[in-house]
Amino acid sequence: MGKDLKFSGKDITPDPFDQFSRWFEERPVPRHEETGASVLATSGPSGQPSARMVLVKEFGKEGFVFYTNYLSRKANQIAFNHSGALLFYWPDVHRQVRIEGRIEKIPESRSVDYFHKRQRESQLSAWASEQSAPVPGRAYLESRMGSFRTKYRDHDVPKPPDWGGYLLVPSWFEFWQEGADRLHDRISYTLEENGWKIERLAP
Repeated sequence: MGKDLKFSGKDITPDPFDQFSRWFEERPVPRHEETGASVLATSGPSGQPSARMVLVKEFGKEGFVFYTNYLSRKANQIAFNHSGALLFYWPDVHRQVRIEGRIEKIPESRSVDYFHKRQRESQLSAWASEQSAPVPGRAYLESRMGSFRTKYRDHDVPKPPDWGGYLLVPSWFEFWQEGADRLHDRISYTLEENGWKIERLAP
């Protein structure tokens, strides 16, 4: 690894997961920001990319975990094309991280464990919302929410069968930091047979 591979004078780490953890800990977190907020991009049979905000709830050496309805538009796209991308953007420190890889479902038991850690209202909304399906109006959603509040009033809320987690397993990272005169720092990590190949990219 060359001496020029630096971010503002700090040597980068040889492991992109360690580098991500360092940046994640260094980011300022405004009170309005959801921890782990990122853009997830997927595509389906048409090839048209689709992007939306998701909350990455866990990350580590295995990858990045988010949860959703398995009948949603994003889930249908993932079922067709397992490739996806995440974008984390932290404007206060002028940094972004792009991650690309393969998306797969996590074990059902893990989804159940996480579901029971959610707030009760969030558990109920997972039942009430048939995510991405057309609805006749707001009143319809509120009525469904009320019905499930009544149904589970005296019971724990079980995890819906069509709700759970996905894991994005990275094969590529790019760490971007704004630089003076638009000479930004861009460092990529590409997974190869012998480990991660690190390159500096032109801004």
